[in-house]
Amino acid sequence: MTASSFSPVGASAPGLRRKAFTVVLAIELWERFGYYGMQAVLTLFMVEQLRMTDVAANLMMGAFGALTYITPLLGGFIGDRVLGARRTTVMGALLLTGGYALLAAALQSHTLLLVAMALISTGNGLFKPNAGNLVRRIYKGDDAALDAAFTLYYMSVNVGSTVSMLLTPWLQIHYGAPFAFATCAVGLGIGLLYYVLRSGCLDATTPAFEKQPVPLRRFGLVGAGLVLLTVFNAWILGSDTLARLCVIAAGATLAAIWAALYVRAPKIERPGLRLTYMLCLQGTIYLVFYQQMMTSLTLFALRGVSGDYRIGSLTLFHMSAGQFQVLNSLWIMALSPLLAFLYNRMGQQQKQTSHARKMILGYAMVALGFAVWWTAAAHADGLVSPWVMVVGYGCLSLGELLTIGLGLAVVACYSPPRLSGFMMGALYLLWGIAMYVGSLIANQAALSPEVIAGGGGTSLYAGLFRTLCEIAAGLVVILLCLEPLTRRWDREHATVIGQ
Repeated sequence: MTASSFSPVGASAPGLRRKAFTVVLAIELWERFGYYGMQAVLTLFMVEQLRMTDVAANLMMGAFGALTYITPLLGGFIGDRVLGARRTTVMGALLLTGGYALLAAALQSHTLLLVAMALISTGNGLFKPNAGNLVRRIYKGDDAALDAAFTLYYMSVNVGSTVSMLLTPWLQIHYGAPFAFATCAVGLGIGLLYYVLRSGCLDATTPAFEKQPVPLRRFGLVGAGLVLLTVFNAWILGSDTLARLCVIAAGATLAAIWAALYVRAPKIERPGLRLTYMLCLQGTIYLVFYQQMMTSLTLFALRGVSGDYRIGSLTLFHMSAGQFQVLNSLWIMALSPLLAFLYNRMGQQQKQTSHARKMILGYAMVALGFAVWWTAAAHADGLVSPWVMVVGYGCLSLGELLTIGLGLAVVACYSPPRLSGFMMGALYLLWGIAMYVGSLIANQAALSPEVIAGGGGTSLYAGLFRTLCEIAAGLVVILLCLEPLTRRWDREHATVIGQ
């Protein structure tokens, strides 16, 4: 490979490359600190402080999750074609900081809650795709360094989310939800300030067009568009009917586009497209279960789970309802290196397991996780032991790595290169739809104020967890039946690629 294949930073100044990576990593870490800290307390804030019903809170969290995954499609376009990735990243961070600050002031205002959540979804859409794009630029032309960088990037982001999901629920309990949200805003503000002060480290990897001044008219048009998008997002968040119609319309539009792409695709691309469509859909269903972490599992932890971790009569430590979500991050960090080792070992021994088989195992683990929660809730005599949450989250997290964690790899492996960008966006859209569906399912265990006041309702959570266990087990059976078909399509794809 010639020197011209590398970026200037990657080729001649590894020290500058590390500095540039540190700058991006810092703002991403603080952004995840703010986002996951907010997420850990938001559902509890809505049902405890704002006195929203379980149904209303679940549906709003579902719409919020859908917007979080859909808006990056627009943010990527603005970063690539309009303002550049660096400017768009800063705009996204500013909107996120403003959203967290508004949440801190939303205790007495439902309207402020809607505006704050709309700002966060818009800001996330601008930030999420462009921060990752900055990392790709830094290590352009050095695939090994890029893989290592993204591994460190991913692990660091999990560290930030872990700290925030432990801290903000504690702050909510001891100082109130406004203080917890304000901490998210201050944290991201610190990260943004560091990024702005050190942004000169990114100059060497910034394309020439991004270094040119942006006309005020263009900034004005983008600003006006973002205002309209935020207003529209707030409208969706405030209307269950509109949110449902938008999700249905998005799904129908995507299905129509996929069908048109398949019909027009050359014959050589069709096996790969079929595999991409099927595996993306299979992996996306995991988000239905994942959404329970922010909805039904958090409310179950609030009302039916003891926070005291005990061994015999010895109390080790205590976790609040919001802090249980951190178990997912902890398990992901523990299991990711182990799976990476196993994948490498199997590859060396020529015993690779297909994506389809990994997903089958993943949904089996999801079924096991909800079976644990179902059994515990159905046989609870008082509060459920928190060790049940550790085991359940462990199963669910392993399922995540084996299903949704393979989504981007599926697109990269099977989709035609000319459609890879679109398919990545389509995958995010599918994830958003699945999260909304997950919130609808969570409402099976929505408790009325009367039941909550009486201290009952654990049986409803047992019924929901049983339903989710049965859905996951049913998926295992369906995927086992489809596995011969995916093997055949995989062989067809390998044949046409090899021609």
